[in-house]
Amino acid sequence: MTFFLQMLVTGVVVGSIYGLVALGFVLIYRASGALNLANGEFVIIGPYICLILMTAYKIPFIYALLITLIFSAVLGLVVERLVIRPIQNAPVVSVIMATIGLSSLLGGAVHMIWGHQTRTFPPVFPQTPINIAGVIISPVYLWSFIVVVLLLVIFSLFFKFSKMGIAMRAVADDRQAALSMGMSVKYVYAATWTIAAVVAAVGGVLLGNINGLSPTMSAIGLTVLPVVILGGLDSVLGAIVGGFIIGVVQNLAGGYLDPLVGGGLKDVVPFIIVLLILMLKPHGLFGSRRIERV
Repeated sequence: MTFFLQMLVTGVVVGSIYGLVALGFVLIYRASGALNLANGEFVIIGPYICLILMTAYKIPFIYALLITLIFSAVLGLVVERLVIRPIQNAPVVSVIMATIGLSSLLGGAVHMIWGHQTRTFPPVFPQTPINIAGVIISPVYLWSFIVVVLLLVIFSLFFKFSKMGIAMRAVADDRQAALSMGMSVKYVYAATWTIAAVVAAVGGVLLGNINGLSPTMSAIGLTVLPVVILGGLDSVLGAIVGGFIIGVVQNLAGGYLDPLVGGGLKDVVPFIIVLLILMLKPHGLFGSRRIERV
């Protein structure tokens, strides 16, 4: 039972980070109807910036994180302005292909600038493990979970009550109606990419503190894709719930099934879940079901 609880707690923490990263996928899909396949690269660039600021320039973590978030926001704006905006009226497949090219470009830049080796963050959180009812929890897991939950609550309130959040929901529901009401769709698109880049950076910094940092961490972009499909491509709530489900199931599979099959099943389980969801509920758990007249 202790082992099960250990796997469960770890899965919940990792799943919460998956949900945060998946939020970027959902925002961009709701705004443009396209998937940002460069999201994994957004996840790894932020942590590298934060790590360099901490190790090379001796900047305390909290200030390094703030600078990283500003950098990520600017990166999101630049990508939207130079890559996405010129093709925003093109077919969706053009936007998707552009993000694939962007993924290759950013991934190559990361390899060229920071190399291939794994790096570790200096100790940021307390190192003494916490014992809760026999379950040993590392403080980095606990603080990561607290930060993610806090951010998810803030973003939920932002989307529901702020003027920009309402505008983003309006554009996502009906772009033409939003334009007729005088909303700036270009401004909303820019804000969407900015927020997506920022949440990706936060998720990357937390994952980097947990597992270390290497260019292969960009694979989280593919790992989070099943989260988005499970929860529903256009559902913020689905991204959060899907993140927890995938995180817990993936971790339990790694703990119980990987020893039986020789390993590797942990990485495959999310995609098995996606195949089942696509067969049983193609729009995801909370996705909108679209009905078109032919």
